[in-house]
Amino acid sequence: MSDTRIEALVKTAMEKIHEMTDSETIVGKPIVVNADTTIIPISKVSFGFASGGSDLPTKSAKELFGGGSGGGITIQPVAFLAVTQGEVKLLQLSMNASKENAIINMVPDVIDKISGFVKKKKDENSSEDE
Repeated sequence: MSDTRIEALVKTAMEKIHEMTDSETIVGKPIVVNADTTIIPISKVSFGFASGGSDLPTKSAKELFGGGSGGGITIQPVAFLAVTQGEVKLLQLSMNASKENAIINMVPDVIDKISGFVKKKKDENSSEDE
C-alpha cells in the first residue's frame, strides 16, 4: 500500500512542475515591437526534484506512512532573438558568453560579407569581358 502513496507523491510533484514549465518557458512568446521588429526571449531552465517515503513501524493495525516530495525550478533569461526586416540576430545577456557563441553569432555577417565580395568580383570580371 505504501508503494501507491509514494507514487502519488511523485505524480503530484511532477504534475506541479509540468504546470509551471512548458516549451514557451525556454523559447518565449514573440514580442512584436513594430512592423519590422520582433523579439523572442530565450531562457535557461534548471530544475531539481526529490521524493521519498517510509513505512513507520507500529504495533497498531492502522498503517502509518511518512513521506514527502519537492522540487524547484530556476528560470534565467540568457538571450533574445531579434528579427528585424528578415535579419535574425542573437543578443546574449551574459557578459561572459563563450567564444563559440560569439563565433556562431558572427557567421551570418561573415557569410554576407564574403557573398558581397564574391558578387563584386564577379561583376568586375563580367564588366572587363565586355
